[in-house]
Amino acid sequence: MALYWCTECMPLAVTALLPVVLFPMMGIMTAGEVSIEYLKDSNMLFIGGLLVAIAVEQWNLHKRIALRVLLLVGVRPSLLMMGFMIVSAFLSMWISNTATTAMMLPIAQAVLQQLKATEMQASDRDFEARGADNETFELELTETKEDITSMKQPDVPAEPEDRVYSLQESKLRAIEAKYSHLTKGMSLSVCYSASIGGTATLTGTTPNLILKGQIEELFPESGNVINFASWFGFAFPNMVLMLVFSWAWLQFLFLGFNLKKSFGCGEKTDRDKEAYAVMKEEYSKLGRMRFAETAVLIIFILLVVLWFTREPGFIDGWATVLFNQKKAFVSDGTVAILVSMLFFVIPSRLPKFGSYGKKVRAPAALLNWQVVHERMPWNIILLLGGGFALAEASEKSGLSKWLGESLAPLESIPPYAISLLLSMLVATFTECSSNTATTTLFLPILASMSTAIRIHPLYVMLPCTIAASLAFMLPVATPPNAIAFSFGVLRVIDMVKAGFMLNLIGILTVNLGINTWGYTMFRMGTFPEWANTTKAP
Repeated sequence: MALYWCTECMPLAVTALLPVVLFPMMGIMTAGEVSIEYLKDSNMLFIGGLLVAIAVEQWNLHKRIALRVLLLVGVRPSLLMMGFMIVSAFLSMWISNTATTAMMLPIAQAVLQQLKATEMQASDRDFEARGADNETFELELTETKEDITSMKQPDVPAEPEDRVYSLQESKLRAIEAKYSHLTKGMSLSVCYSASIGGTATLTGTTPNLILKGQIEELFPESGNVINFASWFGFAFPNMVLMLVFSWAWLQFLFLGFNLKKSFGCGEKTDRDKEAYAVMKEEYSKLGRMRFAETAVLIIFILLVVLWFTREPGFIDGWATVLFNQKKAFVSDGTVAILVSMLFFVIPSRLPKFGSYGKKVRAPAALLNWQVVHERMPWNIILLLGGGFALAEASEKSGLSKWLGESLAPLESIPPYAISLLLSMLVATFTECSSNTATTTLFLPILASMSTAIRIHPLYVMLPCTIAASLAFMLPVATPPNAIAFSFGVLRVIDMVKAGFMLNLIGILTVNLGINTWGYTMFRMGTFPEWANTTKAP
């Protein structure tokens, strides 16, 4: 399966179905035991989160949020890059990074095209003004023509005129090169920040959910150690750090250190005003906020609040008080499905009341199944299930135990070095394969290794999970990279140069987090009791 996932000789989802055939035939698990792994609580959380994302996209709420933030930030180069990165990261926390990139890049391209067109027009106006006002220039042209006539020297160019035109052409070429360079930086900032933003929430990207599912599968007594609130508490500060350092690196690479010029100060120029007008026009096209958008926004906020307050950790959450006193009956997946069902009940507009005797047609709901069927990535659900089945089979067959014992010599290496090296290995591996396949393959092995050398399983599993999303160097590494590359401005070497440093930034920040606030949050200094209890083969 690992070879098939890495080479993609068959679709990933089809490869994920191999356990249904092979494990029963090999006598490892019964068909019923394998099949039940394909629809676990983590899959329900994934489906519920995606239903919310589909509703947000269906009613263009994400575009309204994006344009509103960009209008607040402004159009100066550094501020514009910062604004696009903040918006892309925020949206990617809740909707797919692919959808975020596909929406944000055309907006970025339109704004930069307007900035370039305005600057070129200003340059042309300056050239015409100089030509009209400079009498010496006209006199030189006249004298030059008289000299040519009197001396009868053919093919002698009008040097002053040619010199001025060549200066103008070189200035236009410089503007073209400047905006080509800036477009590269803006394209990379959008796709990179979309990948970074997905690491901040449990439903932001698939590897996060795989970690939650694998922890619950391999350590059934873990007591819901990974939930929406605990993940956000660790991953959100880490995401902010990554975003800040990534912006600083891209700023240096594509805009230089002239912050005064990049940020700008004083009154807005005509160029800034016209680019601002482009974004304002895009925002005005959306019109006033409709009932459907308001309803989706309220449901979205309700979901986030319920997730955070279900089991915050420092006090008993509403689920603990109402349902989970004896056993963990209600999970994040329960909340996600409950709230997402509201989209199929609440109408997309307020009903109109007709006069007596007239038929009143009920308005359509916020979501219908046809839209969900078209946009739901069903292949990822099968991929998640295949990973869970593989982890369960590894436990039942004794493979996990054998791998753990084989890695026991690593006990002599300091834990922080193990975490750093494994994060680098996973980040390198994920450049050539999907982050979902990478996480599915590595996490069971890391769990076995951590129990064998007696370190907290999350100490290695958590940073490696985030490292699987750090695919910044190649266009094929992740869909956002491919979308940015498809716009035709970037070369592979541009992505490699920018992405290599971002990989290092991501690995260092996540290992900083796991050794500071994460160390305290998850009590990494002690080997947990729940890690002693794994599923019996």
